Amino acid sequence: MQPSTDAEDRFDRTVQRWFRDFLQMDPSLATYVGVHDHDHRLGDGGREEVERRLAFHEGSLAEMERFDVSELSADRALDRDLIVHESRLARFQLVERRSWAGSTDAAQHIGGSLFPIFTRDYAPLDQRLQSIAARLEDAPRYLAASRERVETPVRLWVEIDLESTEAFGEFLDSILAAARSERMDDGLVARLEAAAGRLRRELHEHAAWLRSDLLPRAEADWRTGPEQFEELVRLRALEANGDEILAVGHEILAAESAARDAVCAEIAPGGGAAEVADLVKNDHPTTFPDMLEAYRASMARARAFVVEHDLATMPPHDVLRVIETPHYERHLVPFAAYYDPPRFDPDPAGTYIVTPPATPEMWREHNYASISNTSVHEAYPGHHQQLAGAITNPSLIRTLGLSAAEFVEGWAFYCERMMKEAGFDDTPAHRYIQHTDAIWRAVRIILDVRLHRGEIGFDEAVRFMVQRTGFEEPAAVAEVKRYTSSPTYQLSYLYGRHMIDRLRERVERHMGPAFTPRFFHDTLIYGGTMPVSFAWRLFEPKLAPDR
Repeated sequence: MQPSTDAEDRFDRTVQRWFRDFLQMDPSLATYVGVHDHDHRLGDGGREEVERRLAFHEGSLAEMERFDVSELSADRALDRDLIVHESRLARFQLVERRSWAGSTDAAQHIGGSLFPIFTRDYAPLDQRLQSIAARLEDAPRYLAASRERVETPVRLWVEIDLESTEAFGEFLDSILAAARSERMDDGLVARLEAAAGRLRRELHEHAAWLRSDLLPRAEADWRTGPEQFEELVRLRALEANGDEILAVGHEILAAESAARDAVCAEIAPGGGAAEVADLVKNDHPTTFPDMLEAYRASMARARAFVVEHDLATMPPHDVLRVIETPHYERHLVPFAAYYDPPRFDPDPAGTYIVTPPATPEMWREHNYASISNTSVHEAYPGHHQQLAGAITNPSLIRTLGLSAAEFVEGWAFYCERMMKEAGFDDTPAHRYIQHTDAIWRAVRIILDVRLHRGEIGFDEAVRFMVQRTGFEEPAAVAEVKRYTSSPTYQLSYLYGRHMIDRLRERVERHMGPAFTPRFFHDTLIYGGTMPVSFAWRLFEPKLAPDR
């Protein structure tokens, strides 16, 4: 290894300071990645935090632009460009998109700040409960500050905010039950009870304010509009415009719909689509403990398949826990979701959350074939394997993976099809679900683009999703709610896979018969998390020049 230059040493010091200041500004993110110096804080929550974030990113741009990339190693030059990318995108979100002004999102933020402390055993429970108590004590101040920030309320977002606020008490019950059942020190239990009691009262007042004050004047539009949407696509470096992305969505929707029709003919010759859906969806666990066990077993089988077929190298530290979704998140996570392992925790484990079905229709969405496909997406070789591998990369910016949804979500979606092609659970019922989930992601592209360009309304979007995917209506409503607040995120699944496919084709052209899936997958997994358009730079040092 060559010794670093003066410019590289200066860059390393700058990035270390950048990382420290970023986590100081966002204590919840610090907890999430396993830096626990700020576990007692929630952050500001008000308009001052918006200004502080904007100043941080403006300063980051100025600092990075002072470095000459020709004086940096390839890895450092990549990290420099990733920070520039992140800062430009963050500036746009803060100044132009301004979603921070549309609702408080306070209960969701507070719950998200407590969740990793409560569920990860990086320290003894009593120590973690002390941190939870501190954040609970800080929560009333955060709630008040968040109310001052809302300048242009959006009705749908305020309704989601209200749902989170009203559901939060059940999460407090879980925290207190854990403290009491583990026979914690009486003083700690009393502190938690006092903090939780005050927060319940404040949440009740916050909900009343949302309902009686904010909702009546929530008239702002959640759509980005065509021009802002196009600028967001450009800043995300998706290497296409909105029309091109939409065309990919329509093309794959047609192809996957035809493929599903063919599978339906295999499952029930002469039967209709509704009959096939019933045959597949009615085969599900009948109790929630059985459902959790089905997810655990499916993930274990998927992991073994990846190893046996030499598809990718397992991370050196590989722990994945499966738990029930907290109450405060259930209205936003209708099925399941994954939280990646924190790089700086002594035992960096991934967490997979599964939501207990609230209705008979939702039980059907947890059928065995769907559990298999979802486990591939969320666990092996999807999110968990990729993110557990990414944290082994020394880069700090790639540890955060701040604006790389098309990499993270595109990778997991890519894995769904790749595993079927390799032979994992390759039965008609499993293929039916895989094609259905691909249709779902194609619908996400179409709705993401068309909703935010003002070409389709909320109710029409729900109907379109039900018609094209076969989702039950409650699941479709929950899906479309998510889309309103995160333009270009939902298209990341399918379009991210499309970008990864193109990257793989490019690598295969260079390598010819020397290409192996494991080489491609490992290079991506262990290169760290970044936008797909930057990922070619991971392969360049390992490949011959363009032919």
